[in-house]
Amino acid sequence: MLSSIINLEFAIEHFPEVLKGVPATMAITVVAMFFGLIAGLLIALCRIYKIPVLNRLFIIYISFIRGTPLLVQLYVFFYGVPVLLEFVNEKWGTSFDPTGISPLIYAFIAYTINTSAYQAEIFRSSINAVSAGQMEAAHSVGMTTAQGMWRIILPQAFVVALPNLGNTFIGLIKATSLAFAVKVVEILAIARIIANDGYRFLEMYLVASIIYWVLSWIFEVLFAAIEKKMRRYEKRVEGQAA
Repeated sequence: MLSSIINLEFAIEHFPEVLKGVPATMAITVVAMFFGLIAGLLIALCRIYKIPVLNRLFIIYISFIRGTPLLVQLYVFFYGVPVLLEFVNEKWGTSFDPTGISPLIYAFIAYTINTSAYQAEIFRSSINAVSAGQMEAAHSVGMTTAQGMWRIILPQAFVVALPNLGNTFIGLIKATSLAFAVKVVEILAIARIIANDGYRFLEMYLVASIIYWVLSWIFEVLFAAIEKKMRRYEKRVEGQAA
């Protein structure tokens, strides 16, 4: 009965082909997460210390990014950047070639900008969760605010932020399925191509689902192990301090 609905042989046969999209999926996830961490932390610090102008701009930035769909943001970059480059070429006589930009580059930019807005809020809440007395203690032993932030506050804030950062990373893995809309050949894109050729959409979408699930499970276990280790280290440090 099941074989009449789902062609398992077709799914198994094309499983290795869909796996070829994993590198692109993971590349988008890792690049966006890495640069999103850096940008998110800087944005969070600007908001915490209420730096004039930048604080207001980043409030609008975070609101806009979190309030618009990722798919729309992908389209804006994919179709907007070439238009911008053409304008620059006409205005300043440069020779940027929009057609020479890989779709993967657009995905890197869009996903980084998207996740940086979410990570900024994660870092802001995590830093604020650290006791203000920690910074006062750092000042009392001669540290500057920057040194206190880097050596005392951020390590503690990172432990607090780790579960949310792990969820963000796993969410990014699943969100890369939208990248096929801007011609990035990742897991879902390959599955769709094979499904269109063989008219086996259910089988290929199930294959893609299994791959996304396995990737998410692997990193869920990894982040849980890192979080457990960090918690043990934090308790050991607190015990020594006591």
